[in-house]
Amino acid sequence: MAAPYSICFASSEIAPFAKTGGLADVTAALAKHLHRRGHDVRPFLPFYGAVAREGRAFHPVEFARDVPVPLGARTVRFTLWTAPLGPDGPPVYLVECPEMFARPRIYSEDWDEPERFVLFSRAVLESCQRMGWAPDVFHCHDWHTALVPLLLRTLYGWDSLFRRSRTLLTIHNIGYQGVWGTDRLDALGLAPWAERFDASERHAGRINFLRTGIEQADLLSTVSPTHAREIQTDEYGMGLGAVLRARARHLVGILNGIDEDEWDPSRDRFLPHPYSSRRLAGKAHNKADLIRAMGLTSPDGAPLAGIVSRLIPQKGFDLCVPVLPEVLARSDLRLVVLGSGEARYEGFFEALRRRAPGRVGFYRGYHEELAHRIEAGADLFLMPSQYEPCGLNQMFSQTYGTIPVVRRTGGLADSVEPWDPSAGTGTGFVFEHYTADGLRWALARALDTWRDRAAWRRLVRNAMAQDFSWTSRTDRYLELYARLAG
Repeated sequence: MAAPYSICFASSEIAPFAKTGGLADVTAALAKHLHRRGHDVRPFLPFYGAVAREGRAFHPVEFARDVPVPLGARTVRFTLWTAPLGPDGPPVYLVECPEMFARPRIYSEDWDEPERFVLFSRAVLESCQRMGWAPDVFHCHDWHTALVPLLLRTLYGWDSLFRRSRTLLTIHNIGYQGVWGTDRLDALGLAPWAERFDASERHAGRINFLRTGIEQADLLSTVSPTHAREIQTDEYGMGLGAVLRARARHLVGILNGIDEDEWDPSRDRFLPHPYSSRRLAGKAHNKADLIRAMGLTSPDGAPLAGIVSRLIPQKGFDLCVPVLPEVLARSDLRLVVLGSGEARYEGFFEALRRRAPGRVGFYRGYHEELAHRIEAGADLFLMPSQYEPCGLNQMFSQTYGTIPVVRRTGGLADSVEPWDPSAGTGTGFVFEHYTADGLRWALARALDTWRDRAAWRRLVRNAMAQDFSWTSRTDRYLELYARLAG
């Protein structure tokens, strides 16, 4: 095993405390795997008002109570709490500051959104100081903590405690960058270091947290090898392609894994009928239960497709609007959708449910148990994403013998092998171009293959044989930590 490393995780989401998407699952799973291998990993998270308190043991950290942090002309105070990350996980440190985080949602559109996450980033460093702990690596996630490398070089540059500490910034979704006006620098307490922010951005009257982190961090990673190449292009770089190309030697793509403690059909606590690749009968029973629960009718042999997603353009729903009504009209396909997001997509799926009663089920919002039951009960899983840094649902789906229909982009390209009927290889249906015709083609192939029961059984077993565990992924992160610590 590699020498034990000390790693400070700074993330706006860690499951099960705070979650809006895959970021929370990834940070929790990676932290647990590092801890199990003997590394000193300490995850930090804001103590949001939305964090469920019931059934969890939260304890205040005595040496980090009512800690003052100057933010421009005002002083904000925080208190550190801790709670275990599962029965065999490390303790998670939660930054309590009601003024900033006692709000009904994790993210807000309030005027002080940048101050919230600068305060959190500073609280992480203040807490490490009070612990007398010098991490080998500060592992920062997305724009919310992307200023940690800058803070270490500026406000905390005087402290020799962090002299050997290095920084890794992981970009989970480059579409969210934390862009604010330059007039916020005073309120953030960063006006003396304005020149550390990109000059072209400042000339345009803005500062960009993620861009600053990309320029300041010692190493960069993103969540799949294909996405690491994509974000260096003008098409997928969301305005940051050039700066990422300039740092290409310091950028690594590591495909995410899934948490086997949470996602395993043989021991999933949410499933009434556990199953495995050797004993698949439970999958059919889960499908029947899901169909009844969603109020659907289904003739014998009808395929069931599932969607679990935020309903936003990135996820490919502009393609679903013309294609799904056509496919439902000319086939016996059934559809179950779990998600929320833009009103136009919520309205589309609600209208589809009304037009096709008994054939389409739609649950608006998020429901953890239903997400697991869809992964287990569906035959197909739709992810026609415009772009997808990694994606986890296509991995969950394959693990559960549910065949993904995806576009070839980002982590979808890295984790779904196209079905080849002549060779009997592959794990899903993959289309190339982001067009309605591409999705039509992939769904037609999927439904044709469904009718060949022997081919479908082979496809299901191929999918369930894939290894999406965190074991090899953790090795890759340890290689990055070794590179930094060395």
